[in-house]
Parts: sequence; structure tokens; C-alpha cells
Amino acid sequence: MRILALDSATENCSVALLIGRRLIAREQLLERGHAEHILPMADALLKEADVSLGALSAIAFGRGPGSFTGVRLAASVAQGLAFGAGLPVVPISDLRALAQRVMELDAAVTRVLVCNDARMHEVYWGLLRASASGGGRGRGAGRAGRQTGHGDPAGELVERAWRRTCGRIRVCRLPGAASGPGWTSGPRP
Repeated sequence: MRILALDSATENCSVALLIGRRLIAREQLLERGHAEHILPMADALLKEADVSLGALSAIAFGRGPGSFTGVRLAASVAQGLAFGAGLPVVPISDLRALAQRVMELDAAVTRVLVCNDARMHEVYWGLLRASASGGGRGRGAGRAGRQTGHGDPAGELVERAWRRTCGRIRVCRLPGAASGPGWTSGPRP
């Protein structure tokens, strides 16, 4: 399986190429200007791996939530490349992907609260838990489930949802607590 993945929904513009179990990735934190970087990054990865666009199995893109322009950029680039090469396009939830990565890094984690900065002191958030369906993670758990929202990062909605399912909020990158750049958005108490 050969998959090219593009994401520009957040300030982290990224491109990844998965060939079998080998992953090559490029990312750049950008305030703006994703459009100028995403295609050259994809081209560099394909050249590095010595793989042509037509030899891919699919093209994936981060479907958000995130910047409206960023999501449109990733979707349109993915669709344009895929159309030209006759490949399928696979939309991927940014929140679920981040939660899945946290759960893959620590098998003891079964719930993740992801918060990504939505600007204007708000976040896109998802409270996700491992489900029995799907694979990819050892010791019985599967892919991240879904439950998402949008709101104030310090607001009661996120805190209530987390307390109801997990207990006390602990903000950290890993394990089993919270992840995402939304934890740094908004005013400090």
C-alpha cells in the first residue's frame, strides 16, 4: 500500500508518504502560506521515495476541523492529484488522527481529549475513545471513536465531557489525558 497524505487544516502544514510500513513525512509550522509549500513538499517526498504519483494506492487529506481555507486547500490538492493519476481520495478527521496517534504511542490510553486551536479563543475538540472495531493498535483496542464539538477552550462543555468520562483533566502530550494545540489558545486564568 502506498498512500500520500496531505494536511493544511491547522498551522502545521504536513505531507506524509506511507509505503508499506515505511513512513516519510515533512511538516512545517506556518502562520499562513500553506499553498506555497504543500505541493513542493509532496513532490520532494515522492522523489525521495522514488515513487511516481501513478504508483500510489490512494491520496488522503486532513478534512478538518480546522481553517476553512486550509481544509479547502488540502481537499482540492488531493482531488486534483488523484484525478490526474486516477486514484481514490480518502478524507481523514484531524481530531481522530491525533487521538489515534496518542493511543498508538501508549497502549494503556483508551480515551483522548483532543483540542485544536480554532482561533478567536475557541477550539475544535473531540473526546475520543478506543473502539473494538478496526485494528492498528495492540492489546485489543482499535481505532478512535468519535464525539466532537467546537467551543471555548476553558469552557464548561469540554471540562464536563472529560470529567464525565475520565475524571480530572490533566493536560499533557501523552498518555491518556489531553492532546492538541488548543490547550494553549485562549486567555490564561
